[in-house]
Amino acid sequence: MFELDQFPPLSLLILPLLLVLLVNKILSPSQSSSYVLPKSYPLVGSFLAFRKHQKDFLQWIASILNSSPSSTFILKRPLGEQQIFTSNPANVECILKTHFSIYQKGASYSIALQDLLGHGIFNSDGHEWKFQRQVASHEFNTKSLRKFVDHVVDTELKDRLIPILSNAAKHRTVLDLQDILKRFAFDNICMLAFGYDPEYLAPSLPEAPFAAAFEEAVQISSQRLRSFFPFTWKIQRLLDIGSERKLRIAVSQVREFARTLVKRKKMELADYEGNSLPESNLDLLSRFLASGHVDEHFVTDIVISFILAGRDTTSAALTGFFWLLSKNPRAEEEILKEITPKRNGGGCNTEQQQSVFDEVRHLLYTHASLCESMRLYPPVPVDDKEAIADDVLPDGTEVKKGTRVAYHPYAMGRSEKLWGKDWPNYRPERWLERETTAPNSAAAEGEVEEGKRKFIQRDPFSYPVFQAGPRMCLGKEMAFLQMKRVVAAVLSRFRVVPLVADDFEPVFVPNLTTMMKGGFPVRIEERMNNVKW
Repeated sequence: MFELDQFPPLSLLILPLLLVLLVNKILSPSQSSSYVLPKSYPLVGSFLAFRKHQKDFLQWIASILNSSPSSTFILKRPLGEQQIFTSNPANVECILKTHFSIYQKGASYSIALQDLLGHGIFNSDGHEWKFQRQVASHEFNTKSLRKFVDHVVDTELKDRLIPILSNAAKHRTVLDLQDILKRFAFDNICMLAFGYDPEYLAPSLPEAPFAAAFEEAVQISSQRLRSFFPFTWKIQRLLDIGSERKLRIAVSQVREFARTLVKRKKMELADYEGNSLPESNLDLLSRFLASGHVDEHFVTDIVISFILAGRDTTSAALTGFFWLLSKNPRAEEEILKEITPKRNGGGCNTEQQQSVFDEVRHLLYTHASLCESMRLYPPVPVDDKEAIADDVLPDGTEVKKGTRVAYHPYAMGRSEKLWGKDWPNYRPERWLERETTAPNSAAAEGEVEEGKRKFIQRDPFSYPVFQAGPRMCLGKEMAFLQMKRVVAAVLSRFRVVPLVADDFEPVFVPNLTTMMKGGFPVRIEERMNNVKW
């Protein structure tokens, strides 16, 4: 047999290696209880770990962040590149507000989404972004929001959504609620932003080539963003093969639809040549065209961006909400207690009732319930930026120019540091507190009067579901009003019953916005003594 002492050079190599492996084994924390970074290798970085977690990438990154002492970690990418992920509120504030000028969409993000979004508001920086935001802001004042809720949303509910749900309840038809909500949101955003009704939620639930193309374009564009080796999709695009060929065809259909909307609106505006457009006819697209920006390609980019915002985010939020509510009947009962008096209390004289806009604004528990569902299932689970200069985040993480930095609302909503040990529980009450009130003289002696509930505003950098800082979502209030109106109208008349196994856990796919994998199959049950909203 060979002895190690016969080969001193070999022993000098092996013994230190064995020692390192032994120490590493002893000191390495267990995967389940401690902070463990994904292994990194020369040239390929953490590609092997990334490949292993492709199907649960969102949850994987969230678990690393929530076990990290600083709520930040650096993912090693190929060829020495790095990507920083953070769920630290101080870092989020730095990215979205304090050093806003440093953290922009950046080249890698913009190039990946260029084919679909062009230079739209969600894929631009600097002057282009400021201009689009300034023009769009006029569409989200109180007058416009009241018109949107009282007319656009209410009409879509009464004429389309409620009859479809009622028919499904009558015939015990299974519906994909996620698809229904996307159709509803698509009709709404087209009416609000472009003054056009696509009738996507017509009773026949028509096939819409645009919607299918849009879905595919969003999915493939999202895959570009998540790609560990971006050169692979760039080669496919150059050769016009694989998913890139599908993307080209899908984007062509999407842009053709958007161009049709722009041409139709230009013709409408031409009829008012020399006269100002009536206020009732003003919409987002009209404002952009009236501002002097008539470049068809640029305005088409704007149209596509606002379809993405209005269609996908609201439907994603409502899908997560109805799923969580189905598992939490007590919260559903609280919502029913809130919405029933508001509609019954108005009596039969509609002239004495508040407008729908005013009613939904004051649905406090419903508002809290939506905030809580978006905490667990944020419509935009991760947001990516790129540093255009060197920086240091508040937790000490060094950021080099060109580094991608992503903050992670999904991980933040599941953080024990931010929400306590009961973070897994769906509990709308965490958003509410009781006001202290003076005792009522009419109350019985010794009786403690319970004050009214009030909503607790959360720090937007701990709950960045609607972003924060200069890029705070313009449509935040509109989204809440729309969602609360839908919740009140649906729950006052129906129960939504998911058709899934008891131990089913939904998988939310992180495209540009989240979507429930496989759809959301439900059966609709009509309530006894329902109250019509």
